[in-house]
Amino acid sequence: MSSVNTAHSVVEPSRTSKRIAATIVIAYAVITMIPLVWIVLTSFKSPPDSISYPPKIVFQPTLEGYCNLFTTRTRQTPEYITSLGAPTSTCDEITRSRNMVIAGPSNYWPRFQNSLVIAFGSTFLAVSLGTLAAYGFSRFKVPLAEDLLFFILSTRMMPPIAVAIPIYLMYRQLGLSDTALGMILLYTAVNVSLAVWLLKGFIDEIPREYEEAAMIDGYTRMQAFFKVVLPQATTGIAATAIFCLIFAWNEYAFAVLLTSGAAQTAPPFIPTIIGEGGQDWPAVAAGTTIFVVPILVFTILLRKQLLRGITFGAVRK
Repeated sequence: MSSVNTAHSVVEPSRTSKRIAATIVIAYAVITMIPLVWIVLTSFKSPPDSISYPPKIVFQPTLEGYCNLFTTRTRQTPEYITSLGAPTSTCDEITRSRNMVIAGPSNYWPRFQNSLVIAFGSTFLAVSLGTLAAYGFSRFKVPLAEDLLFFILSTRMMPPIAVAIPIYLMYRQLGLSDTALGMILLYTAVNVSLAVWLLKGFIDEIPREYEEAAMIDGYTRMQAFFKVVLPQATTGIAATAIFCLIFAWNEYAFAVLLTSGAAQTAPPFIPTIIGEGGQDWPAVAAGTTIFVVPILVFTILLRKQLLRGITFGAVRK
């Protein structure tokens, strides 16, 4: 009898298949980018151009939206405006062309700072606590571990409105309403479940032999964790941080319910920007454009870790 060795060969996709796939990906990318591009273009339009119909693709760009975003204005008589002398800035010149003067700064920048503090603060806490919890579930025999992990994950299954009223009442009694600390604690509690589940998968892929070798060399368990496990889990931590930051940065429901002034973030503030004739769409678009920048920069800086983290453990030897 003759034996025939059969080898499983990987079938390469045809050139046509590659072109179709590339076309679909490019079309999807273009479609998803259209709203963002339109928002950026609207931020450079004048208020009349922003609500014109049909919408204007070609228009005279202006910084009026950004000036209106960062300033408050009052209408004055032409005689009073003339008595002020020459404009001192571009925004001053644009505002005077509308027979108005700058009365002071707007509340956008403080709201933007609140978003930075709350989003990055909660992300740091969620990733830190999630890393420790994930390490414990991955390396130690925890009683009812599967039940605990499911319970942790179940906190993400409820829509925010389901727990909004209890949290509001609890925060009012504790004095945490409209405080940055209260929002950081809330977003941390919501994000910890995601962090634990994501990071446990990454830590499970790190061989235990690395830690055992380090402890044989005299490292304590904590030293092995910080000097051996954490460097190996960097990609997973970066990917988890991005997902946690995106949630905290964009969260709207709790921010509307629990903040109104001192700790209000940018998402609930941007829709309230009102001009003389109603909604100031160029200023809203300008605020949205600026609001996107930090999360975009953070994602670009960690893009390599994000891609490696998403595919981590996909190929096993």
